[in-house]
Amino acid sequence: MSLKSTKKIGFWLKTAVLAGLVAYIVYVLRQQHFDWTLVQQQLRSVRHPERWALGLVLLTPLNWGFEALKWQILLQRVEPTTFRAAYRGVLAGLSLGFALPAQLGDTAGRVLSLRTSARAEAIGASLVSGGMQFYVALVFGTVAWLHYLAVVPERNNTAGQWLLALLVVLSLLGVVFGLVRQRLIGWLSTRPRLHRFARYWAVGGQYDGREIGRGLVVAALRYLVFSLQFYVAMRLVGVALPPDAAASGIGVVFLVKTITPAFNLLSDLGVREAAALWVFAPFDQTAGTVPAPVLITVTLTLWLVNILIPVLIGLLLVWRLTWSVR
Repeated sequence: MSLKSTKKIGFWLKTAVLAGLVAYIVYVLRQQHFDWTLVQQQLRSVRHPERWALGLVLLTPLNWGFEALKWQILLQRVEPTTFRAAYRGVLAGLSLGFALPAQLGDTAGRVLSLRTSARAEAIGASLVSGGMQFYVALVFGTVAWLHYLAVVPERNNTAGQWLLALLVVLSLLGVVFGLVRQRLIGWLSTRPRLHRFARYWAVGGQYDGREIGRGLVVAALRYLVFSLQFYVAMRLVGVALPPDAAASGIGVVFLVKTITPAFNLLSDLGVREAAALWVFAPFDQTAGTVPAPVLITVTLTLWLVNILIPVLIGLLLVWRLTWSVR
């Protein structure tokens, strides 16, 4: 299959998925009718909304600060760098990731921010960083889905149980991969067709247990911070679910967002909205009222504060990048 044909298939696949997400969101909103009056009533019902808004804003640099710390830890094998420089690289990657699919933009922004000739090796460090965050979201998401099935009995069916089993297996496979990663990377490097790419992932086999452990701890702390941001955004618009129900719902939403590649030019916009509408819909009966317009307001607020504003800041850094990889 030619590269041109592959690109066309990828484009139409992304378009179909994005259209499906938008159609689902529109369908739910048409069922409940998006009512700005309802959203305004919710906002007026919140006591001291400025405190929740301030908390949401202040958690944003902490969120990306943990990501920068993880990047700094993993980058030591390639180029020792400062926390400030790592933070700049993360923001540049976030901005490029806004326009490029999957992890391509994020990796490009981070790698091109380095002042080293070992940018190719840094690609491997970026992949490890993304893999760590993915695995943490998978493990936390598995626990969240387990609790979600208990909180929402109608989702505790055969499909839900099979999904739980699959998530458990994937979480355990992550442990197995961590134990055999060095041998696996060494074996891949000996394959004739893959040998030329070995320099990109070789660094993944150089990390010791301490570095991997530190990276995973920081990834877990970041996960907890942006989960807290989601909860704060909910409280900002007057959604006050029981903490355990909110935690399980948030965990499932982030699990869906994590395993769903970016299919559009606006990062994960649309994925989180569709996931939140599906996840929190049963809570109308089990844990309070969560109208669709209010949920959309929550996710858009979170996207605005946690993604769009840092992206605009990162754009200033993108212009200063040197566009070459050696």
